[in-house]
Amino acid sequence: MRNPLSEKAVALEPSGIRKFFDIVSEMPDAISLGVGEPDFDTPWHVREEGIYSLEKGRTFYTSNAGLKELKQEIGSYLKRRCQVEYDPDHEIMVTVGGSEAIDLALRAMINPGDEVLIPTPCYVSYYPCAVLADAVPVVIELKEENEFRLTAEELIAHITPKTKVLILPFPNNPTGAIMERKDLEPIAEVVREKDIMVITDEIYSELTYSGNHVTIASLPGMWERTVLINGFSKAYAMTGWRLGYTAAPRMILEQMLKIHQYAIMCAPTTSQYAAVEAMRNGDDDVAMMRESYDQRRRFVLKTLKEMGLSCFEPKGAFYVFPNIKRFGMSSEEFAETLLKEEKVAVVPGSAFGSCGEGFIRISYAYSLKALKEALGRVGRFVKRLEEKGK
Repeated sequence: MRNPLSEKAVALEPSGIRKFFDIVSEMPDAISLGVGEPDFDTPWHVREEGIYSLEKGRTFYTSNAGLKELKQEIGSYLKRRCQVEYDPDHEIMVTVGGSEAIDLALRAMINPGDEVLIPTPCYVSYYPCAVLADAVPVVIELKEENEFRLTAEELIAHITPKTKVLILPFPNNPTGAIMERKDLEPIAEVVREKDIMVITDEIYSELTYSGNHVTIASLPGMWERTVLINGFSKAYAMTGWRLGYTAAPRMILEQMLKIHQYAIMCAPTTSQYAAVEAMRNGDDDVAMMRESYDQRRRFVLKTLKEMGLSCFEPKGAFYVFPNIKRFGMSSEEFAETLLKEEKVAVVPGSAFGSCGEGFIRISYAYSLKALKEALGRVGRFVKRLEEKGK
């Protein structure tokens, strides 16, 4: 029988995150600090709008690009929060989560052999999506001493004549790093000079704890060379609704929309009606959740410091990325042993790229009660490792 499988698909590595979740699901008394998902319920008024849309029989396809009123709300939001303007009719599209938008953007812009710059550690989907789009992924390894921010020097060092796209994953999963205006301005200068495009993934934009989030699309000369991606999963606690969006110049969005038409048709109708309500009346919900995450963030950082785990201060998303190199264990070995001995699941930093080796990702999207119990177990584990090393 002829091999039915695609060599490209077979060569893709499965997510380094999933196996820990699978083990935890079958382990009584285990606590997971690995899931990148808000522990809040979707705000009731948002759920109610989704329910109402069903009761009214709004169960048909929307237009391919999404509900007109939702695109208008997205446009208003981007102008209000990010100081960028997009035409809702031609420059905004609703997608099935931000993940679909990443895939669409790459497939719409990449020709075989084009290089895509991917700062790491980063979200696990960028690299495989680039491969599936026939791009050549080029990894830029970010440094803890720079708080995992991308510098202009690092960017320049990786640009070649084949470079076409830079992915900007900030606020960052897994590190919690952010890029402020002073960090983005030299990056934008290089991007303009070298004539490359940017995909900016801003799914954690509302979870910024130091000043206001700034999008690179708002900087001079960057709107026309930027694809902005965001969504509802993190800010509005709507992960299961599977809804994201992208905003881009019309020339690019038209090509993304064609792929979306053939692959997806449209995002879920019920989710879109709920998202209209979230955008119109959800600012207070977002502020409340952000304040709660910030409280947890400060608690986790304080606790890690007390147990002697080195960790730079993350100022975005809901992750910390402590350094565990001093124990002489790989990230995976540390995570596996912690799970076995203390029944606490964290994610090895190596799951997010080779430069994540020597770190672990801890999510603080959990209640303070769960965090206190879990970190107490981590503290016991760390103490045993220190005693063994003496």
